[in-house]
Amino acid sequence: MSIRKRKINPEDDLGFGPQPVIKNQPLVNKNGTPNVKRIGLPFFNTANNYHTLITMSWRRFWVLVLSAYLIVNILFAFIYVSIGTGSLDGSSATTGLHHFMDAFFFSAQTISTVGYGHISPRGMMSNSVAAIESMLGLLAFALATGLLYGRFSRPSAQIIYSKNILVAPYPETGKGIMFRLANLRRNILIDLEIEIIFSFNETVEGKTIRRFYPLELERRKVSLLTMNWTIVHPLDDNSPLKEMTKEDLENSEAGFAVLLKAFDDTFLQTIHSRTWYQYKDIVWGAKFKPVFNRDEEGRIVLDLSKISDHEVLGG
Repeated sequence: MSIRKRKINPEDDLGFGPQPVIKNQPLVNKNGTPNVKRIGLPFFNTANNYHTLITMSWRRFWVLVLSAYLIVNILFAFIYVSIGTGSLDGSSATTGLHHFMDAFFFSAQTISTVGYGHISPRGMMSNSVAAIESMLGLLAFALATGLLYGRFSRPSAQIIYSKNILVAPYPETGKGIMFRLANLRRNILIDLEIEIIFSFNETVEGKTIRRFYPLELERRKVSLLTMNWTIVHPLDDNSPLKEMTKEDLENSEAGFAVLLKAFDDTFLQTIHSRTWYQYKDIVWGAKFKPVFNRDEEGRIVLDLSKISDHEVLGG
């Protein structure tokens, strides 16, 4: 293998230890989450459930909230119907379906404490159910409000990375490994610091283990991320990848972990972003196309849709 050996630092293993990569499974997903399947966790874990609700996608969150809202109202509608047709005063339903729909919309009014007054509970049983439902509604909406606030107020990074990592011409050493990133938000990120850890499988005494090497970068820190940032690892004499080949990286199932840390000027907190490139994401002999131009007034225009645009060089 043409990957040059270096002294192993046990602190550079990303927390995965010497476990090898098999079947092209990345150690870290593209969105920065560890590619580890966890089982054996308790189902009713309040802290874990809260974390899941805070970090899940907005689509899944709203599907879950609306589903829970419908299920609860349907459940209470069945309870009102089971009490009897006379449990709701003001209902003009003549069929079972109409009575159920009146009970459903009465439940929706009760759980949200709207109470239009057209339909009201009659009798001790229906009034007791309505009282319990209104209390549960207050608690549920308070919980939903807290979750919404937590999702909006949680500091997070919206960093866009180029889809590929390139082996491109580099003036100092002839060529280098590079990719691009930019901030998707309009906020200001300051004191950015990035780290790339290269990892690959190696067979030692008949056993396959995972090796990790932090790569030296052209620039590891920037003060402000105002435009895009091209991260470059020069393929010089100090690089463990100077004599690498496409076959070397493929056979060792090599990958690159990208760890970014920055200070968010809006939230006044440190944020983190992570991603992963596999050997199959490498484009050999290419260079990035410009991602910005000028408008009529001479102001720089950054086009984030071109962050991954590149061209393969001839020859």
